[in-house]
Amino acid sequence: MTDSVTEPLNRIPFMKAKQGLLFAFLFYGTGVFAQEPTPKVVKEGQLEEVKVTARKREELAQDIPMGISVISDKKVAGLQLWNTKDLTAVIPNLYSSNPGDQRNVTSLRGIATTSYDQAVATYVDGVSQFSLDTYIAQLNDIERIEVLRGPQGTLYGRNAMGGVINIITKQPTNRASGFAGADFGGYGLQRYNLGFRAPVILGKLFVGASGNFDRTDGFFKNDFSQSGFDKQHGVSGNYYLKYVSSPNLSYTLNVKHNQNRNNGAFPLTGSADEAFANPFKVNQDAQTKLIDNIFNSSLAIRYTGATVDVVSHTAYQTNYRYYDTPIDGDFSPIDGISIVNNYGSDWNKMKVLTQEFRLNSSDKGATFNWTTGVYGFYQDSPVKQGYYFGDDAELMGSPYPNSTSLSINNGRGLGLAVFGDLSYSISNKLTAGLGLRYDYERKRLGVRGEFLMDGQDAMVSTADTSASVNFTAFTPKMSLSYKISSNNHLYAIYSTGFRAGGLTQLGSDPNQPPLRAYDPEYSHNFEVGSKNSFFENRLRLNIATYYIRVNQVQVPTLILPDAITVTRNAGRLNSRGVEMELSSTPFKSLELSYSLGFTKANYGDLRLPSQNAETLFSNSRQVFTPDVTSMLALRYQYVLNKSVSLMAGGEWKYIGDQFFDLANRIGQKAYHLGNARVGFSVQKIECFLWGKNLGGVRYIDYAYDFGAAHLGNPRVFGVSLSTRF
Repeated sequence: MTDSVTEPLNRIPFMKAKQGLLFAFLFYGTGVFAQEPTPKVVKEGQLEEVKVTARKREELAQDIPMGISVISDKKVAGLQLWNTKDLTAVIPNLYSSNPGDQRNVTSLRGIATTSYDQAVATYVDGVSQFSLDTYIAQLNDIERIEVLRGPQGTLYGRNAMGGVINIITKQPTNRASGFAGADFGGYGLQRYNLGFRAPVILGKLFVGASGNFDRTDGFFKNDFSQSGFDKQHGVSGNYYLKYVSSPNLSYTLNVKHNQNRNNGAFPLTGSADEAFANPFKVNQDAQTKLIDNIFNSSLAIRYTGATVDVVSHTAYQTNYRYYDTPIDGDFSPIDGISIVNNYGSDWNKMKVLTQEFRLNSSDKGATFNWTTGVYGFYQDSPVKQGYYFGDDAELMGSPYPNSTSLSINNGRGLGLAVFGDLSYSISNKLTAGLGLRYDYERKRLGVRGEFLMDGQDAMVSTADTSASVNFTAFTPKMSLSYKISSNNHLYAIYSTGFRAGGLTQLGSDPNQPPLRAYDPEYSHNFEVGSKNSFFENRLRLNIATYYIRVNQVQVPTLILPDAITVTRNAGRLNSRGVEMELSSTPFKSLELSYSLGFTKANYGDLRLPSQNAETLFSNSRQVFTPDVTSMLALRYQYVLNKSVSLMAGGEWKYIGDQFFDLANRIGQKAYHLGNARVGFSVQKIECFLWGKNLGGVRYIDYAYDFGAAHLGNPRVFGVSLSTRF
């Protein structure tokens, strides 16, 4: 494969200076550092085969023995994927949403993120987005998105029980290039993005940047103040600087940031019934601005040898997130509870440092291929939060109006892992794979509680105390792949995963004492599938069936008014299902894709706290897990001449029945969503008219187990303009 960075200089076109772009230095992460993915040369009408780095080495997706979905840059643009939550139903059995605060809860194959320790890991350019607080969900300047379905503990470690969302952004080459775009829509939607990539010294030094600004006036109105509620805007950037010191050695520095400002972060009503009765209206007496500042940086060093490739990847992430004034904690017009967390930058600022060293075999066509490495992290999470009881405190069960209950949770964690993965071609048809990972983690949590009456000195309610917990995990993996022909093969895989354990935080509920240890979750996954291409790769059909058993399920309990989650091990989960992905080019210029997922995820036994006791639930369904997801997408392009084309496309999504609480009392019936897009291109300029949720369907896309609910977005129309140069 030719490296696009070091290709002969006589092939490089004359470069023109580019002006008026954001300046920055984006880096391309672990696995693929300097070169763009090189697709096979395909005939007209054939489906493209793009190489991926899902197993941290370059391979064709169709050759990997696991359920994996790949979304190309063209499909990201065509589907208008602006945020990772937009992947709902695009990927079989994937559901993602948030209550309005931009922290996505994601479920994949019935394994759901229900606490700050994710169940579906997200990687961006090789960097683990360590927790719900530190990951960047916005999508901009994307090369491709790889979604690995099923436990990926061997290579990705902690919190990849449901799978991995692996996001790869565009990277530099010796060819200067850039883009710019603007989107405008209803409800004050504005979105601007631009970027460039260029060599400073051909074959040696490269820079690049991409940036995005978005804003909206919001969908909700606050009846209490008779004003808009969730007006928000955000700025994100992705900057890189790459230096190739020799044909074998490269260094890449990357900086990413995301600043969100949200005037009404939680547009919630008291119940689902209320949300439907008064759509897109809230009634809250306190409205504040959520300030969310995320900063990620990384340094990647790659050495390519004759037999071994060596990779070092160092990353540092921070998130400073707070409300500038107290936020309504009861989601109602009474002066009951408000939450205070603006105590300065020493608090509520999470910091994470990670380091990975990895060795890969260099000969990708060899009989024996392997990957091994070590991974470590350090996390610092100081949280200070106050719960203010106002004049109507008695309505909330507190006898002390105009008082504050203060909780301080100062957490630290560190971990170390050793991993290995190999594949061996037993014959030209049969390949076996084996992987193993060992993880060690240590967590420490210090807590302190105070109680303050207005105008009086603070009283200690919980003295300074702390605890620590250690745990280890082995996550093996085995696979077999049999190639029936060059375009058809079967596979079977057994894999394991785990989600980290920890200690419960301090809250205001005396029935939920802090520093209670909970164990990691462990899962066992069995998967059988087939991957097939027909008609000279004009039709691709992938099918998988799976069974997942999760032991020591971590069950979260949301403590109010604290808005913290107390976690405990309380059950066993069984998830089984079927997935299908079909892609085709049935006619010239027409592309068709269809994804379908069935999931049945139920608790074999589930013990939930209930008024100082436990209630046993049997056969309860998993939360945030529709029983069916499907999407049909069509894309058509009619070429008028070499310069002008007409384009049209659309998607139909079906989201099945689901529940938002473990007792299965709060749910959403199945619903349909339709999107459409029509436009034209002239030279390298594109213009589209589009509409989302064309049917104006009203549905709950997020709800808390205490009842507060959030409606999904209404019907929105807009226009998009873009160019590449």
